[in-house]
Amino acid sequence: MTGPVEYSIKRARTATHLMFLLGGIAVSSWAPMVPLAKQRTGLNEAGLGLILLTMGGGAILAMPFVGPLIQQAGSRMVILISGIVLSLVLPLLTITYTPLSLGISLFVFGAALGCLDVAMNSQAVIVQDRMTKPVMSAFHGMFSIGGLCGAMIFGLFLISGFTPFISACLISAALLIVVTTNYKYFLDHPEQEGGSKSFILKLPKGPVLLLGIFCLIAFLTEGALLDWSALFLRENRGFSISMAGAGYGVFSVAMALMRFTGDGLVHRFGSDKIVFWGAGLAAIGLLIAVFSPWQTTVLAGFLLIGIGAANIVPVLFSAAGKADKSSPELGLAAVTTMGYAGQLAGPAVIGFVAHSTSLPIALGLMAAPMMLVALTFSYGQRKASAGV
Repeated sequence: MTGPVEYSIKRARTATHLMFLLGGIAVSSWAPMVPLAKQRTGLNEAGLGLILLTMGGGAILAMPFVGPLIQQAGSRMVILISGIVLSLVLPLLTITYTPLSLGISLFVFGAALGCLDVAMNSQAVIVQDRMTKPVMSAFHGMFSIGGLCGAMIFGLFLISGFTPFISACLISAALLIVVTTNYKYFLDHPEQEGGSKSFILKLPKGPVLLLGIFCLIAFLTEGALLDWSALFLRENRGFSISMAGAGYGVFSVAMALMRFTGDGLVHRFGSDKIVFWGAGLAAIGLLIAVFSPWQTTVLAGFLLIGIGAANIVPVLFSAAGKADKSSPELGLAAVTTMGYAGQLAGPAVIGFVAHSTSLPIALGLMAAPMMLVALTFSYGQRKASAGV
């Protein structure tokens, strides 16, 4: 018979799964809105690119404050407020007609998403600690499922005859229902039981900084594939326009599937081996995808990248929640912020290197930092276990 403690942990786990799904749906719902926003605002590609930076900027500026906020109020309230804001802003992205209003809306949307990301990962760490077994990869798997489904759901609404605004409102209503009916099931943080801490911001150092660098590399790679893989396949490997997105599609599906097996793999082999072999496999996949002349082999390379990279970030987030024993929320917020910075900077870095060399070389060079993660993560883990 399940006791009240076990029941509360299971409810918290389910609620956290739903929050990760919510985050993925919200992000991917924005993707099909981009061409509509470009048409409404009259922006060219360069102007739209600058406006799109406001979303990442909002997330990066908000994230460092989430750790102290969680120490003060707990992740429950941060998830509730950021989830509500995220849901309310989503429909606004379909009715902004000026670059300024679009930029402001994206900034708030990104800030809410960043806060939700840190808070739900903080809650995931608590659930994992209470369950005494790895569950982080499955949480991130739910985010991947949401990412795969959000754009599809939005598209189906449009095909059914709904306007973009009504489509966004329907998704927003579903997200609001999920967050307002599930936030009460989240677990309290251990430090809340011993009293609130003061609001403190501090720079990452020691193992937290090292984990942040690893996370930056992992997100940088994902961001580079998101923005550049279709162009690479189209211009350098002769894929048709309709198939140019196949590489990222294969990568995304492989990542989502592997994340649902990741917890069992971490439990069986340990986080060190998962990161070592995962980052190594991702690096090999990058080299195959970029330098193979055959289209089938190129897609096999993207498959290997997805399989290898799938569980790196969940393991890093789990380690970040334990690296700073005195302030786990601050450590997790720092690592998450550095990860988002990598995802934001990745496309720009690839573009700069590609301009100086070529796009295949620029993407292929990403294998080097992934190998760095593979070879040095165990050192970071040993430092983290010793405390900051």
